[in-house]
This record gives sequence, structure tokens and C-alpha cells, in this order.
Amino acid sequence: MKLSELSCGAKGIVTGMSMLPAATRKKLMVMGVLPNTPVSVVRVAPLGDPLQIRVRGVDLALRKQLADSIEVEIQ
Repeated sequence: MKLSELSCGAKGIVTGMSMLPAATRKKLMVMGVLPNTPVSVVRVAPLGDPLQIRVRGVDLALRKQLADSIEVEIQ
């Protein structure tokens, strides 16, 4: 399942980010979005873009296009 498909309050575990360019993947990993890391969707903007996610106690805003490239497994 894609991160962008999770609803508000849903939790999952990051399973892959292979669809992302290497530079973008590295930036996300520095911010804590790593494989096998729990992630939750805090809220979604009214038009669906961006999403606010919580990873390791830190809130991040991601564009829907970026969240479409992150694979998660529902927890």
C-alpha cells in the first residue's frame, strides 16, 4: 500500500522507497523516514495535498506525489 492511501490516524510501517530518486530518498532517510520505521498520518489537507505524517516523534509535510512513491504496510 502507498503512504498516500492511508487515512487520517492510520499507522503503518515503511517497507520501501525504491521508486524515489536517490537524492530524495537520502533526504527522507536523514529526516527519519527509514525502512521498517513506524509512520502515521496526522492529517491530510482539504484538497489531499500535502499530508502531515509523524515519524519518530517528528511531524513532516509531504506532497502527495512523494507519498505515492513510499510503500507502507498497515500496522
